[in-house]
Amino acid sequence: MPANAKISAIFQRLRGCVPQRVLGLIFCAFVLQGCLLAGLESVKTEPILTSSFVRPDDPQEEIGAREHPLVLAKYGGEYTNRDAQNMLAVIVGRLVSVSDDPGRIYKVTVLDTPKVNAFALPGGYLYLTRGLLALANDSSELAAVIAHEMAHVTANHAIIRQEKLTGNQVGEEVVNEVLGDTLAARVALAANQLQIADFSREQELQADAIGIRMIGRAGYDPYGSARFLRTMQAYQNFKQGSSAKLDENSFMSSHPTTPQRIELAKRHARFFGSPGIGDADRDRYLKGIDGLLYGDTADEGFVRGQSFSHSGLGITFSVPDDARIDNQPKAVIITGPGEAATRFDAAVIGRWQSLKDYLKSGWINGLLPETIGEGVSGNGLKFAYADALAEGWQFRIKIIQTGTQVYRFITAVPAGSEDPVEISEAITNSFRKLTETERASLAPLRLKVVTVSPTDNIGTMASRMKVGNSGLRIFSLINGLGPGATLEPGSKVKIVTDS
Repeated sequence: MPANAKISAIFQRLRGCVPQRVLGLIFCAFVLQGCLLAGLESVKTEPILTSSFVRPDDPQEEIGAREHPLVLAKYGGEYTNRDAQNMLAVIVGRLVSVSDDPGRIYKVTVLDTPKVNAFALPGGYLYLTRGLLALANDSSELAAVIAHEMAHVTANHAIIRQEKLTGNQVGEEVVNEVLGDTLAARVALAANQLQIADFSREQELQADAIGIRMIGRAGYDPYGSARFLRTMQAYQNFKQGSSAKLDENSFMSSHPTTPQRIELAKRHARFFGSPGIGDADRDRYLKGIDGLLYGDTADEGFVRGQSFSHSGLGITFSVPDDARIDNQPKAVIITGPGEAATRFDAAVIGRWQSLKDYLKSGWINGLLPETIGEGVSGNGLKFAYADALAEGWQFRIKIIQTGTQVYRFITAVPAGSEDPVEISEAITNSFRKLTETERASLAPLRLKVVTVSPTDNIGTMASRMKVGNSGLRIFSLINGLGPGATLEPGSKVKIVTDS
């Protein structure tokens, strides 16, 4: 079980009910598995690729059209940017012209999320996240991703996959009986349906072969697929080496990249010639992603080094140096120190409800009532705390109130290991309100394309990255640089900056 899933399961044992309301940083989520090539700061321009381009007589259109709004809800909506849209339009146009079904026209949507994913729905609905765009390095690599997804559509993989959904009709009836025709019901139903959206290994390999043939015939560098798969493998290693681990909604969680798959991609590319053949079209690609939003949006809050801050909620807190922050849709998960994990989220309590009463209101299983206490922090915020025990884990719950908003820190450690109170206090004691100056200064990060000077090297470029202690590794990742790589003066690279 991935670390995040394990942590979620631990916290679910503790929670007895769902809070009545959820604040901006906590969202209802459902699982949409992608395939391997599988907010406030969005630039609101008219998209170039829109639903009006989907072929109206396509019998698969109804399926894609039905699920499209749910995909947008899951992934933060559509991210539109004219330069990126124009770049995508050129790639899709070249690929369609050489596809096995040139009469089919696609809707390509860039999703407003830093998650790295790409997937396809019936009817020509293709999805790329801006997190994926940040990792590709030229048009041929992105073309390989898009061609792979187009191959799933033209090979009817999405329809074959959709037939499996008939087994979920019983689940649909349960959802309808319990929740009725509500937004919650529709999202729950989408979760039930989209959880089995994995393609088989055979379908993935078939899509690889078709996709590489398409990009080669379109004049792109056919080795772009292998390069991007190699970048994905490096990204996978990076995520597995951090405390955040793999996200359950990323394509890597269900279809991990393998060296064998990369070698197969190279083998398919060799049918077109030796490396160096074809068009990488790097300049057009870099122009398309220059200024692209990177990482979290203002709605989700920002992780900066060892701190989490949310300008909309006006709060911030820090974690110890040996802990990591993972900003998830439903909560912020802090892993470490040691085997500890802390969940941070928010809820709304009744105007006349005390913090002690809220702790005892039934949302915590295993609560030890005799441990409940309360106080006022040094910055004037009321708080309450309690301990709990559940299935081999011990918990420290601390809630902090601002008005009718309650911010909840739930720290879990294996029974008999670290002291959850000490770890909880190390985090919660840093919780405070942001000043107006701090709130105004918070801004999302963006990709910036810069030219390497004669005095630059990987180290100097990495020092310009605004990503905390991981600048060197992330700079290498987003620029596709392997061990021992050097920078050529006059070449262009991507950095992550807040300016």
